[in-house]
Amino acid sequence: MRQLLWVLTMLLAGAGSVSATASDEARAAMAQLDAANRQLEAAQGARDRVAALTETVKAFEQGLAAIRAGLRSALQQEETLTRRLNAKEAEVASLLGVLQVMGQSAEQQILLHPDGPMGTARSGMILTEITPVLQAEVDVLRRDLEDVENLRILQQDAAARLRDGLTEVQEARATLAQAIADRTPLPKRFTADPVKTAVLIGAAETLDAFASGVAEIAVDEVALQLPTARRLLGMLKDPVRGTLLRAFEEADAAGVTRPGMILATRPRALVTSPAAATVRYQGPLLDYGNVMILEPAQELLVVLAGLSEVYVLTGDVVQTGAPLGLMGSGADGAGTDRSETLYIEVRQSGEPVDPAPWFETARE
Repeated sequence: MRQLLWVLTMLLAGAGSVSATASDEARAAMAQLDAANRQLEAAQGARDRVAALTETVKAFEQGLAAIRAGLRSALQQEETLTRRLNAKEAEVASLLGVLQVMGQSAEQQILLHPDGPMGTARSGMILTEITPVLQAEVDVLRRDLEDVENLRILQQDAAARLRDGLTEVQEARATLAQAIADRTPLPKRFTADPVKTAVLIGAAETLDAFASGVAEIAVDEVALQLPTARRLLGMLKDPVRGTLLRAFEEADAAGVTRPGMILATRPRALVTSPAAATVRYQGPLLDYGNVMILEPAQELLVVLAGLSEVYVLTGDVVQTGAPLGLMGSGADGAGTDRSETLYIEVRQSGEPVDPAPWFETARE
């Protein structure tokens, strides 16, 4: 009996605080969305509206990712609490059954207990010890039930805030697109010759061949002092929030490998420039879909493929973190799944290299 009490007490210990982490995470995520909403209001009148709105959209995306994580954590904590409550019900039922037997009359205990009157006396002493422990268990059980109810309320609030946040981030993206349309043209390093571009696209059978000749499409190019590639190693910013789907030269389900990495992103995710760079090319290419080739340093190219909407043109000079475009809208456009993929390739001295070491931020 003492062993049963010890096991049950250890089972219940600390259960009342199980939901604290989930609650804190969800509330912090909701606060992030509120802050992003205030940032959107402030960005409307900002002098550099494009830069302000770019940061606002990124803040919304970060807040939405956090609130989804908070919701998942809250659901997991509720499931954990529910399992513990179910286990406790079985333990308490067993314990109550023992107490019911021990609560019988002395005459019955004498007849039933193998040790006779001495066993009955011991049982009475144990009953005296069990009563306050049982009351404590009931108190913990009550707190756990309250925690489950609080978690459910929290999930409902967070789900409502998530719906509002999706509406707000869509508004921020639309406002950003309008601000980009209204802005003055970006600095141009060169003008792309349409004939040379068409010839190069028609002749190139691989991305490697196209990237090798992409500089040939430039007309009236302005010379710039570019940093060396070595200076940017490990310094490139992540162009989008996403999860690593396939690493450099990792085979897919069909056994196909590509000399780049693939990120799974949410629909309509904002893609930004990983460094100050020249847009060497932007447009459709082979089977890569919409391709953008950036030149951030001498003998260094960053290839991005998979964008749906694009905000820059070939020859533009962009700054670090400048908005380049948006990912596709996905199946429903709600931004709830990582249904879009961004292909990232880094080419040094004309050869593709593993992109991972070039970027400073870890994946989600």
